[in-house]
Amino acid sequence: MKSLVISLGGSVLVPSLSENRILEYAAVLRQVSEKHRVFVVVGGGGEARKYIDTMRSLGVDEGTCDEIGILVTRLNAALLIAALGDSAYPGVAEDQTSALEYAVSGRIVVMGGITPAQTTDAVAAVLAERTRADILVNLTSVDGIYSADPKTDTSATRFTHLTPEKLAQVVGGSRLNAGSNTVMDAIAVKIIQRSGIPLVVLDGRTPRNLPDAIISGRFNGTIVSSDENARYLPL
Repeated sequence: MKSLVISLGGSVLVPSLSENRILEYAAVLRQVSEKHRVFVVVGGGGEARKYIDTMRSLGVDEGTCDEIGILVTRLNAALLIAALGDSAYPGVAEDQTSALEYAVSGRIVVMGGITPAQTTDAVAAVLAERTRADILVNLTSVDGIYSADPKTDTSATRFTHLTPEKLAQVVGGSRLNAGSNTVMDAIAVKIIQRSGIPLVVLDGRTPRNLPDAIISGRFNGTIVSSDENARYLPL
């Protein structure tokens, strides 16, 4: 059974509490877990940024803002676990070792953030390394990695394939303020470089994109791999 780690953006899963994709993701994650060992790291999304903005308005330091953001990621993870029911381990993993222990159950393992100044993408990259995952999937609010932010730059072009080194150039010196919302932070990129685990970036706003890519091999996104000829997922 092949293993995959999924970094599920909070802005994708829980854009807001009243508008979420939790049940849709529970359905597709169950489908993928029938053939694969699945770990999910959930981000904070818009709700986390609301809390962080409020904390900043109170004059709170960035480290404490990060701690609040981590709590929100774990709340989002708990919501997903509730929707998954018996398909998930019934507890949010709060560190990498716990995630490995929970995986012995054979169920989907869900976690949120861990450490201040570390995004959930970085958590997912480390988890992929720790679990010797076959692939790391990043489900975000754009359909791949672009040369610039496509939401603000109409001339931005999407990459179908990047090496980890080229990804590092694209990401550059992204800021790591609490609640930052970039395609991927520099720490995550460095872990991807050293682990050699392929990364695929998909548009998570359509949950069906996950099983289409993992099970059927049909996807419209970006592959990050040291193999410059890689065009298909190694699953």
